[in-house]
Amino acid sequence: MRVACMGELLIDFVALESGVTVGEASGFEKKPGGAPANVAVAVKRLGQDSSFLGQVGDDPFGHYLSGVLSDEGVNVDGLRFSDKARTMLAFVSNRADGERSFNFYRHPSADMLMTPEQVNSSVLDDCDLFHFGSITMISSPAKEATLAAAEYATNTGKIISYDPNLRAALWDSMESAQEGMRLGLDYAHIIKVSDEEVNTILLDGEELTDWFDKFPHLQVIAFTFGRNGCELLTRKGGKFRHYGYAVESVDTTGAGDSFVAGLQVGILEQLQARGTDTDLSDLEYKDILRLANGTGAMATLKKGAIPSIPTRRQVSAFLEALER
Repeated sequence: MRVACMGELLIDFVALESGVTVGEASGFEKKPGGAPANVAVAVKRLGQDSSFLGQVGDDPFGHYLSGVLSDEGVNVDGLRFSDKARTMLAFVSNRADGERSFNFYRHPSADMLMTPEQVNSSVLDDCDLFHFGSITMISSPAKEATLAAAEYATNTGKIISYDPNLRAALWDSMESAQEGMRLGLDYAHIIKVSDEEVNTILLDGEELTDWFDKFPHLQVIAFTFGRNGCELLTRKGGKFRHYGYAVESVDTTGAGDSFVAGLQVGILEQLQARGTDTDLSDLEYKDILRLANGTGAMATLKKGAIPSIPTRRQVSAFLEALER
């Protein structure tokens, strides 16, 4: 089965030391990243096929990133190159409080200029699950391109996965962030939302479980708590808690995306075993969350997003060692 991911593909410049802000860092290492691209690579490393749709600059960084995805076995038929803007750059550090500090260079970047006409529908035709995030919905025309892809995937019967990934500095205000991040909820069957993002995306007086009444497609909500694991809620009232795995983290960049990939791969594997008409709420989520949390934990052991993503063999060995 294949996962198609759409969104930003960028260069993360990761601070050489931990416990500092971006401005305090003495230097940076170049690492490939971008949340949907991280998911595409992680899905492939975990054993399912993946594709990527998006736009980078027709520049050395853009072609480097295309090569990274191709070398990983990710299909890049949906990747475009722009001669109107450069590839997005992000400078990242892990602060002393454990949170990440970001500074983005995208005024505009190539991903922001992708249009609906540039979406390769054949890539969507070839997938079983379509995954997207909120970053490319911050401004037009990428917003319309992302929503057009989500609409097409919905109309062609794909499973839709959405990550309302909060990068507060990229939005005009927290009110616009809330409005924009909620756009994807209309399409999603599966949502991953962090404890930080919940405070932004929920309306006053709203609970996460209210989404099952408000959004008819929604089947599964994965509510993550970083190193403390996650809670998973299903439309039929299922509630699963996984407390995560304690590791000596080096860099948390890409950990949430690796969790998402583990969640998707676990779901697709059970659907393959049971039949694709199985209700998502009826899956064995304890096993799925074991894979998702193990993949997310291992992704914190190295610097950078894509370079830190583990293979399925590595995740299996990690989990077996913990459970001996």
